[in-house]
Amino acid sequence: MSDVLPVFDGHNDFLLRLLRDPRSREAIWLTGNGKGHLDLPRMKQGHFAGGFFAIYISSPQAHDSPDFEAMMNNPPFDLPLPALIGHEEAQPVALAMAGHLLWMERASDGAFKVCRTVAELRDCLARGVISGIMHMEGAEAIGPDLDALYAFHAMGLRSLGPVWSRPTVFGHGVPFRFPGDPDTGEGLTDAGKALVSACNALKIMLDLSHLNEKGFDDVARLSDAPLVATHSNAHAVTASTRNLTDRQLAMIRESRGMVGLNYATSFLRPDGRQSADMGWEPMLQHLDHLIDRLGEDHVGLGSDFDGATIPQGIGDVTGLPALQAAMRAHGYDEALMKKLCYENWFAVLERTWG
Repeated sequence: MSDVLPVFDGHNDFLLRLLRDPRSREAIWLTGNGKGHLDLPRMKQGHFAGGFFAIYISSPQAHDSPDFEAMMNNPPFDLPLPALIGHEEAQPVALAMAGHLLWMERASDGAFKVCRTVAELRDCLARGVISGIMHMEGAEAIGPDLDALYAFHAMGLRSLGPVWSRPTVFGHGVPFRFPGDPDTGEGLTDAGKALVSACNALKIMLDLSHLNEKGFDDVARLSDAPLVATHSNAHAVTASTRNLTDRQLAMIRESRGMVGLNYATSFLRPDGRQSADMGWEPMLQHLDHLIDRLGEDHVGLGSDFDGATIPQGIGDVTGLPALQAAMRAHGYDEALMKKLCYENWFAVLERTWG
């Protein structure tokens, strides 16, 4: 399709796939093994221009854990959150994932680059090179003294979410609950407030996806950077704790920030179910609401590829052209399409990184 635009994406969990099977990483990354949502050949096929690659620490799975899949397919649900993970346990895992991302660049023979500046992102887009930003989804690997933050920044870290949904020493995330709202607990800890200040000083983007409402408000009060949620949707459309209220969207707009549309079905469907059996309408309804509340300069895409159940019409990264076709059929013109697909992400990173 000649009119397919490159897509810069707000969030993926591809590094977690590599971590779980490091001995197969060449096949997973370079040639694709037919699993998951992402690999280098399918990124090229789907016009995936780049995105935020998440370092994420999984919680150990207990033998008597509830059947979360069944619960999320039968709302209402309220999934119990895992316990806090200390930085002593998390740091080796995070270092391994950072190493995988840097290996991906080296192994790609020039087809993929880890970027640290917007100039590098724009150069990659112009040359057809897929770009990657090192991101942390949950700051478990950063101890309360923040020393590790400087080490990861030196490795290329340019984006960080203080929490995934479980608590950290920095703050509290939202549980996976439907219906529900993000007002679920206390705000940032003193360590979390210091983390915000340090990220501002280092020009590390702060990601508010997964953070609860009081923590969101603390970041809004303390941070001098645009407010960004890399992979979140509109609570007014789907009443999930993971989605942003209109009040939060107004604060993001005022800060000249950004929201990336999450493709996770349970955050898209009005009924909150995880089922992939859905059409384009819920995605377009969320996009319409985000554009209405934020303005067309502050909305993008944030897939959650390799970390969520996504609509069957997309399937994997090769479905991005089909999503673009649905957006065009919905009435989005070419100027808006370019903003949603990549221009807005580059603009907010320029406002954040300088």
